[in-house]
Amino acid sequence: MNRHVVMGSPKAAILLDVDGTLLDIAPTPGGAVVPDGLRSSLERLSQRACGAVALVSGRTLAEIDRLFAPLRLSAVGGHGAEIRPDPSGEPLPPEIPGLDPRLKEQIAASAAKIAGLLIEDKGYSLALHYRAVPQARPELETLLKTALGDRKGVEVLEGKSILEVKPSGYNKGTAVRELMKFDPFAFRLPIYTGDDFTDQNAFAALPEFGGWGISVGHSIPGAEASLKSPAEVRRWVEWMGTP
Repeated sequence: MNRHVVMGSPKAAILLDVDGTLLDIAPTPGGAVVPDGLRSSLERLSQRACGAVALVSGRTLAEIDRLFAPLRLSAVGGHGAEIRPDPSGEPLPPEIPGLDPRLKEQIAASAAKIAGLLIEDKGYSLALHYRAVPQARPELETLLKTALGDRKGVEVLEGKSILEVKPSGYNKGTAVRELMKFDPFAFRLPIYTGDDFTDQNAFAALPEFGGWGISVGHSIPGAEASLKSPAEVRRWVEWMGTP
């Protein structure tokens, strides 16, 4: 891959998933660590791409900014619930309301009975982390099936040792399509790097813009290339940002 061809204006927009892609998976969301040098590498990459670099995550925008501070980039939060094309601006107005608070309370109350489960209220969704208790997965699936029943407009999103209850109608694919409408992303070719099921919708959207995907750690449908680990992604980011 010739970085000078890829990065040459107006060629590429670089879209990077966070956990499991840029960062090593941590036991808990709050335990994630940004390695030394990564912020500088991302800043240089953003400069080479004329600002067309975005972080994409299931985390909220506030969490993304806290994690990478003082660096602030364009970003997608909440699997597409929040989109901020301009790092110095405000997020786009949400098109879909967040999860019903009463439903969140009901699920959280039931899930709290599972010892070792981490419950994360993201506002627009409810994430249930079972990394510490993988044997609880079947019980958790039954709990969610009972709580949701035939409720419309709600879905369960599966990640790495996490089940997340969220409104349907948006995902990382819809976020890519929306982000590519705005400067400095418009008319560029998106290169998306991701590591799990939640990134498949983004990979599926890339051909609409002539872009392509890079999977991390294993093969994912829709990705044309792959990197072995987050450490390799970080080296790639550093390499791509080198003049």
